[in-house]
Amino acid sequence: MEPAAPPPSPPASPAAAPGSAGLVCAQGRNLRAVLCQRCGSRVLLPGAATFARRELLLPAMRKKAAAAAAGGGGDVLREHWLVRDMFSFENVGFTRDVGNVKFLVCADCEAGPIGWHCLDDKDSFYVALERVAHE
Repeated sequence: MEPAAPPPSPPASPAAAPGSAGLVCAQGRNLRAVLCQRCGSRVLLPGAATFARRELLLPAMRKKAAAAAAGGGGDVLREHWLVRDMFSFENVGFTRDVGNVKFLVCADCEAGPIGWHCLDDKDSFYVALERVAHE
């Protein structure tokens, strides 16, 4: 006789997502401030963004000279903070247009890209959880 299969698990809530544990409130917003991983500059205040899952390709985080020499590469990231108003950011910079996309970087140290913004959708700015720190 084979062991009984475990009952199906319920769908994961945003708070239960692997990279977001302890970062998302019951309303799906960020509980903690979002910071630059490199310099610690504050990017978003608590409650300024909503947790979202979307597959986005972001170029690898490298210094400008190293990125130019390497000629590309990147990471597919799935967990993001979604910001609906660009004025919600405390400290963020934007790259030049790359097709119809602008990448988000830390405005203080220019580390990034930490996020992604499609010019076709003026109200959606994505900040990758893996590319930022939280306090």
